Amino acid sequence: MSMADKIFIDMCKDILTNGTSTEGEKVRPHWEDGTPAYTIKKFGVVNRYDLSKEFPLLTLRRTALKSATDEVLWIWQQKSNNINDLHSHIWDEWADADGSIGKAYGYQLGVKHQYKEGMMDQVDRVIYDLKNNPFSRRIMTNIYVHQDLHEMNLYPCAYSMTFNVTQKKGDDKLTLNAILNQRSQDVLAANNWNVAQYAVLVHMLAQVCDMKVGELVHVIADAHIYDRHIPIIEELIARPCYDAPTFWLNPEIKDFYQFTRNDVKVENYVTGEQILNIPIAI
Repeated sequence: MSMADKIFIDMCKDILTNGTSTEGEKVRPHWEDGTPAYTIKKFGVVNRYDLSKEFPLLTLRRTALKSATDEVLWIWQQKSNNINDLHSHIWDEWADADGSIGKAYGYQLGVKHQYKEGMMDQVDRVIYDLKNNPFSRRIMTNIYVHQDLHEMNLYPCAYSMTFNVTQKKGDDKLTLNAILNQRSQDVLAANNWNVAQYAVLVHMLAQVCDMKVGELVHVIADAHIYDRHIPIIEELIARPCYDAPTFWLNPEIKDFYQFTRNDVKVENYVTGEQILNIPIAI
C-alpha cells in the first residue's frame, strides 16, 4: 500500500464517520439537474507527504499525472487564465465565450509586484528567494486576492503555497518543503489530483534550485464528500492497494520555464479500475 492510499483511506473514513452534514442548509453548489449538492465535511484536515520516500499517487484508481501536471504548469508557468492554453477540459464549466476564467489562478501569479530587488511576479519571486535567500520565512504565494474576486469565475480553491528550506544533517544539498493551503476540496474529484500536481511542482522547483525534495503538507479547511459521491467513495476505499510507482522528472531541465507535461512520468504504476463519469457539483 502506498502512503498516498493510506492517507486517502484514513481521511475518507474519518469524514464519513466523524464529519458533519450540510443537508438542508443553504449551499451554493448544485448538480446539473438543479438539485442542491450537499456534503459530509471535516474542518481542518492536514495530510503530510514525504516526497523523499515516495511519490504520492493513489493506486486505488489511476490519477492522470500528465494532465495534472499540465494544469499546474498552466497556472504556475504559463500564468494563464484561458482554457485554450490547456490540453484538458477540466475548466470548461467556468470559462466564458473567449475561454477566460477571469482574474483567477494563473492571472494572479502573472501580476508583477514591486520588491526591493525590482519588479517580479510571485513565481519569479519564489525562485529568486529559493536561490538567493533559501532560509527566508517569507517564500510564499497567494492568489486569493479580494479586490479581484468579483472578476473571478471561480474563487481559488488551492490558494497559497508556502515554501520552507531545511538543511538536514549530513546532506550536501538543502531540502525543499512546502505547505499547500486549500480553502475547500471535493475529496473524490480533486484530492489526489491536487496532491500529485503540487508534488510535481515541488520536485520541479527543487531540481531547478539544486535542492532535494522534502515534505508536502496539505492543509484543507473544508474537506468534503458530496452526497452523490458517498457510495463511490465507499467502494473505492474498499479496493486493494498497490505499491507506490516510481516517479521520473527529466533531469536535463534546469530552468523552470522549460518544463512540459512530457517531462514527468511514473513507472510500475499498478492501479484499480478507473471511475468514469463522476458527477461534478457546480
